[in-house]
Amino acid sequence: MTDAACTYCLELVRQADKDRFLATLFAPEAVQPRLMALYAFNIEIARIREMVSDPKLGEIRLAWWRDSIVGLHDGKPAEHPVLEALAPAIEASLLPLQPFLGMIESRQFDLYDDPMPSMGDLEGYLGETSSALVQLAAMILAGPQARTLAETAGLAGVAYGLTGLLRSLPVQRARGQCYVPKDLLARYGLTPAHWLAGREEEKSAKLISDLCDHAALRLREARAAPRVGLGAALPAFLPASLTDLYLKRIRKLGTGALATEANVSQLRRQVTLYLNAKRNIF
Repeated sequence: MTDAACTYCLELVRQADKDRFLATLFAPEAVQPRLMALYAFNIEIARIREMVSDPKLGEIRLAWWRDSIVGLHDGKPAEHPVLEALAPAIEASLLPLQPFLGMIESRQFDLYDDPMPSMGDLEGYLGETSSALVQLAAMILAGPQARTLAETAGLAGVAYGLTGLLRSLPVQRARGQCYVPKDLLARYGLTPAHWLAGREEEKSAKLISDLCDHAALRLREARAAPRVGLGAALPAFLPASLTDLYLKRIRKLGTGALATEANVSQLRRQVTLYLNAKRNIF
């Protein structure tokens, strides 16, 4: 891994994923570049929607990432700073191919404006993206022992990922995207069109509250799940410890979360991460 590739990943994560950047600072220095490379990969595939003018162009970019990741696992070099930095992480931590392919495949949903069909589909999407990222990061930190944390990673990833979707509601609505499941909308007599237009405020407020409750439930379940090996892998889970802060802010905004991103000051997030790292909890 060249210094240029390492710096590229670090700066990308610092700018685009500050929570994971801050959490990574609690990891052993030797593995921090591997985590930054993994998180930079996630950013690259997650931001394709905003970088293309046509979904088909996004499909082409995702196909390129898919082929490149397969190539890395076959030992073939790739001329991209993120892939250059990711190659030693995959080799050193024996990161399997399938989670990467699942992450890329799931990002196809981001390219189009089709609404999320059901709550099961939403959890599946979050499992393939957010949860997979937690599990891969845990493998970098704890090695084979991270397998015992698969259930914990799955639940924590859903909690943090769902909270992230709620925080980004203004961006989604501006793009015409609806990640809120159609079956949940129908429960309140809403359609994706109602949601995107911001109509039916009372019903929308209850729906937002329901989604917050679901994220909070998954976080409680994650905290109650098996914790063997969590000590070494904790930096992978620390971002999820910010879920409570974000959910509190979203609940306070109510339907305002449709137009205003639910932010929490960086200082408060840093303090929360520090305290949880010291207590060995998330």
